[in-house]
Amino acid sequence: MVDLRSDTVTRPTAAMREAMASAPVGDDVFGDDPTVNELEAYVASLFGHEAALFCPSGTMANQIALQLHVQPGAELLAGGDAHVVTYELGAAAALGGITTRTWPSVGADLDVEQIAGMIRPAGYPSVPTRAIAVEQTHNLGGGSVVPLSVLQSLREASEGIALHCDGARIWHAHVADGVPLTSYGAVFDTLSVCLSKGLGAPVGSLVVGSRERMAQARVIRKRMGGGMRQVGILAAAGRHALENHISRLADDHARARRLAEALAPLGVVDPAKVRTNLVPLDLSKSSLDSPTLAALAAKQGVLIAPMLPDVARVVTHLDVDDEGVDQAIVVLGGLLSGA
Repeated sequence: MVDLRSDTVTRPTAAMREAMASAPVGDDVFGDDPTVNELEAYVASLFGHEAALFCPSGTMANQIALQLHVQPGAELLAGGDAHVVTYELGAAAALGGITTRTWPSVGADLDVEQIAGMIRPAGYPSVPTRAIAVEQTHNLGGGSVVPLSVLQSLREASEGIALHCDGARIWHAHVADGVPLTSYGAVFDTLSVCLSKGLGAPVGSLVVGSRERMAQARVIRKRMGGGMRQVGILAAAGRHALENHISRLADDHARARRLAEALAPLGVVDPAKVRTNLVPLDLSKSSLDSPTLAALAAKQGVLIAPMLPDVARVVTHLDVDDEGVDQAIVVLGGLLSGA
């Protein structure tokens, strides 16, 4: 079975398991786990920030960051198809009392002037804008990358407003555009970065920011049930992934482009827009909807993810080699061509 549903389905490599088994551990709630402490310091340094906090999930990392910036009743701005809006079950409102307002869904194509024009100042009785969230890379935008210059323009246009990066796949943007991670870090007040998307770790994300904010973040994490004990076993997997699996993301990008180029003649994907490891399949002109295509492909040994009725997603990752991509091309090509 070739599993192309997500880059979260990977299993730890033998070397990663060895690192996990030999990791020194302690009680992280007391701040005593040396492996966690080292991971947090390492990730913070990658982005040029002072501190980081290890969390069990990307959703928790995002929601901690949003609560750091936006008080209950205040406002977050984000894209209409951003992960923090579409895939976190209303957590910003349910857990943080945060009002959310969105700009039209355009993936990574941000209109800085439009976003800046949405900012509301504090003052009775308006809801003040306190933060803007940007996704890098953009999931529902097909793994698209927001150019650094656009992010820098947004930073300049939103003075006094906190910027948060949902950087679950920021490693892919770093590899695709060659932008140093510190350059991304310089734009954002906080970032959330994931270790299980693309990098192959079994679990874990981190919030990155100032030392003062991360002290507050630790309190929020505990309040949300995210305090963990001898979690260095998991942190060791993340450290191994960061040190060994970032540069190889270029292989995933190349395989995604090859798959896109093979399916392009069928009118379901534009290869020029496939810049990282996500391949969105536009089925609006196909006789198959995405659930049907996914079900038929699964019967032939290829798993893909239905995202919308007319959009399916194919994701390359650590556990998919050239042979797996070849199989996907044959199966998906045959189904979409009606062969």
